[in-house]
Amino acid sequence: MQTPVRPAERALARPRRRGLAAAAAILVLLAVAVAALANLRNPAPRDAAAPAAEFSAARAYAHVEIIGRETHVAGSPANDRVREYLVDNLRRAGLETEVQDTVAAEAGQETGEHGAAFARVRNVVARLPGTQPTGTVFLVAHYDSVQVGLGGNDDAAGTAALLEVASALSAGPRPRNDVVIVLTDAEEACLCGASGFAAGHPLAKGGGVVLNLEARGSTGPPIMFETSARNERLVRAYGRAAPHPIGTSFAVEIYRLLPNDTDFTAFVQRGFVGLNSAYIDGAAIYHTPLDTPARMDRSTLQAHGDNALALAREFGGTDVARLTAGGDATYFPVPGGLVRYPGWLTWPLAGLALLAAGALAVLARRRGVTSWPRLAAGFALALIPIVLAPIAAYLFWRAVTALRPGYAELLDPYRPLWYRLAVVALAATVLLTWYALTRRRTGPAALAIGGLGWLAALGLVLAAVTPGGSYLVTLPALAGALAGLVALATRPSGPWPVVVCVLAAMVGILVLVPTVALLFPALGMAMGGVAALLAVLLGLSALPVLDLLFPGAGGHRGMAALRARRMGAAPGLAAGLATVVLAGAGLAVDRFDAAHPAPTHLMYALDAGAGTARWISRESDPQPWTDQYVDDREPLADFPAIGDEEVSSGPAEAAPLPAPAVEVLADTRAGDERTLRVRVRPQRPGVRLVSLHVAASTATVSRATVAGRPVPIRAVAVDSGETGPAGGPPGLVGASDEGPWSWGMIFHAPPGDGVEVELVLRPRDGAVELRAMDASDDLSAVPGFRPRPPGVGVAGSHSSEMLAVARTYSL
Repeated sequence: MQTPVRPAERALARPRRRGLAAAAAILVLLAVAVAALANLRNPAPRDAAAPAAEFSAARAYAHVEIIGRETHVAGSPANDRVREYLVDNLRRAGLETEVQDTVAAEAGQETGEHGAAFARVRNVVARLPGTQPTGTVFLVAHYDSVQVGLGGNDDAAGTAALLEVASALSAGPRPRNDVVIVLTDAEEACLCGASGFAAGHPLAKGGGVVLNLEARGSTGPPIMFETSARNERLVRAYGRAAPHPIGTSFAVEIYRLLPNDTDFTAFVQRGFVGLNSAYIDGAAIYHTPLDTPARMDRSTLQAHGDNALALAREFGGTDVARLTAGGDATYFPVPGGLVRYPGWLTWPLAGLALLAAGALAVLARRRGVTSWPRLAAGFALALIPIVLAPIAAYLFWRAVTALRPGYAELLDPYRPLWYRLAVVALAATVLLTWYALTRRRTGPAALAIGGLGWLAALGLVLAAVTPGGSYLVTLPALAGALAGLVALATRPSGPWPVVVCVLAAMVGILVLVPTVALLFPALGMAMGGVAALLAVLLGLSALPVLDLLFPGAGGHRGMAALRARRMGAAPGLAAGLATVVLAGAGLAVDRFDAAHPAPTHLMYALDAGAGTARWISRESDPQPWTDQYVDDREPLADFPAIGDEEVSSGPAEAAPLPAPAVEVLADTRAGDERTLRVRVRPQRPGVRLVSLHVAASTATVSRATVAGRPVPIRAVAVDSGETGPAGGPPGLVGASDEGPWSWGMIFHAPPGDGVEVELVLRPRDGAVELRAMDASDDLSAVPGFRPRPPGVGVAGSHSSEMLAVARTYSL
């Protein structure tokens, strides 16, 4: 006699041939996942024989090799050579080309974390006139590199791509709108090139649509990760025109919350509209000496250029003024294109998903599949893997980093694939083990409905916090709930419950699998918990299908029950074993060596006035090579242009190097104010930046100009400490009682004759103290420096290998 199945143990799908159904369902879902991942692959690079009106990665790469031949930081002779090459190529392509030579402030704010940032910039600007312009299309990339790298990817890729795009546009039909190529200077320093163009160039006065090309790695698909506001029509054009449309509204929402900026920021803050695109995988080389042309994935370059050329033609034929109509769109990539819908649907869909999940719970209770207490338990228990998986991923990477301390200085390992798969397997281990432990007592249906309930609830939360990311859970929850309703309305032992549950799981795969794949390079392994969370949410949305991997619920007694429990533990054990194997493979494959060195950070700071020097490292736990230079932790208070956070430091021999000179050009008084006009002039070759800071103990600053440009000040009252505007727009830090420096400025790529600064001061008592500093980027001649051995490299940082010389002047 067959033991009846208790209601609490019933599943939404109970096929008679369980093994066959499980195999078929898993194979179908795996095929969909492979298709979703294959959609992220780049095209084969075209050779140099491709038609002139098409984009050729081979032709663009020839430019990359020249641009990335040597380090070319802003203001250097090498950067001058790159600029001359760009001008020559754009003119030969038939574009009206000029160099904008100006002094510009940092984009969006004329004060940064350590002072107001300025630079002398020389932007390359080339115009292709349109036939009947409705506006202007701006194609933007930066041509300068960081101080320790060749910039083979960042951003020789974008610059070279735009040279090839310019040639292709010239060879094809002339666009309707003007197309202006802007190759900016000093992006790495302060985004000052883009700021100087957007704020001061005549071609920028009317605004327009911008496409910015960036790179934060060496491979992977170019991702459209940022847009201007009200992006619905921009996204529609992107999805229609781009041959390789990879982008998500979730990425745009997250990027808007982060403090990161690119050249795109300067344009958007001036009212331009547009799109920001970058490839981000292979980030271990980012801003390091390993960012060479040879490291570039040519297929990535092909996709980058294909999209840029197609969008230049799309925007070149569009009424630019109409691109801002509408609101923000929700969108994500699927095989064959970009799914998009209006942002106003976010709340209705989130509400509908919650209602559908609630209706599924009611119907399941009425059909006797589960009970209200078990539904409540299922909802409560479903929170466990949602919480545990990210924690497990975090602890996993902490353990890996303890074994490989060098990973702490990397955005991502050199060969991260095995670690990424290990995190996904770890998330599967958490989910499948949790399900095996709770399934028998709570019931498959209750757990599945509880999981969908959490997805629906999270959809509402995301709709409120990041509306463009709500689809990640809303659509799988809605699909799963509707599938459950259909399954309960049909014969449970027939094929249709399995079919509809598989279809619903396909929605989750199409939505979440590409997102998980893109999140790993976007956030790095240190934030792998986010990908683990989404992997668990995908598993919860597919629980009715995953249930087929387990023995049929109920009816087991004696040895049969024991065998069922063992079979139920098998999926979790298999996933756990896969986690261990994949983690071991990652440790075995991704070893540090001469081609993949462990990154280390080191600076040298000399106080020329005191005759003392220190080695400085931003490594919180210095690696063996760095440890020979540093032996303590202390705040970096006397080199304000570098920062005031706690760093690792150690004593160093003072080198005979001069500090920048501070020459007084004028010194006048009026009432309680003193006006100082000084020139800060470097006294040694190869200086990348100079800075000047006013000691708060000696004076506050009412007004200031740098190279003739006013600097907004937020003054602090000497007695009360209350803040308010003084001599300029409010909201920008210039003077403060809270730190050792009441005002500061940093000037990148300074002219040989120095930088003129005028300060209107309110002295406290006696002399005013000014702290002047300059910085270059080579430690090889510093006393006591020993070259790095093979397997030890330079960390990707704007202060790596910095040689800073400072002195305090009392006036």
